[in-house]
Amino acid sequence: MKLDIKTKTKNFNKKIKEGFKNKTENLNTKLKERLSMEKQSFSNVKKNIKSKFKDFFEWVKGAELIELEKCDISDDPVRPELTNEFRTSYGRKIFGVKYQNEIHAVMCFAFTNDIPKSVLELDQLSKDAFLQSVTRDQNVGKIAIAYTVWSKKKGGGKLIVKEVYKMIKKSNHLNRLVTLSPLTEMAKKFHLRNGAELLQINEQTQNFEYKVIK
Repeated sequence: MKLDIKTKTKNFNKKIKEGFKNKTENLNTKLKERLSMEKQSFSNVKKNIKSKFKDFFEWVKGAELIELEKCDISDDPVRPELTNEFRTSYGRKIFGVKYQNEIHAVMCFAFTNDIPKSVLELDQLSKDAFLQSVTRDQNVGKIAIAYTVWSKKKGGGKLIVKEVYKMIKKSNHLNRLVTLSPLTEMAKKFHLRNGAELLQINEQTQNFEYKVIK
């Protein structure tokens, strides 16, 4: 009887040890599999981030600023009511960031000698500056007024501001880069984030200035 009890106890303990061993092995296997999956997932995420950064820097490096004859005004989230005729009359210009034969960002300008507080003032002041230039040196205005900007590709807005800034810095007659922006938080964040300073808040617009240091 005692022998049977000892044998049963021994067998019971053996089963417990084997069961514990099997559970431990299963747990280790599952843990290894999970770590392997997490490692692979992290590796994939890392590769995707590297790929996105590579694509971003390639497009930024390969992009160029060009003057456009017209733009798709329906893409303009700020002033879609302004026609291409308005955007190109009296010395006004449309610039775009071009990459691989596509326009990824657009900024429209009027050139004035004073800072407008509305689109109506922008129209009149740019006409005045244009007519003055006709009888002088053909250089329209001293201030570049950016009255709308939009981007179709990530980083395009920041890039076109940077490229326009460089263009104005090289100009012989332009010495200021000022915006005529809508009274929105989005416009405020965009220009402040890109290095502009709030110049003034008007009834329906706000002006930001990118300080041009020559």
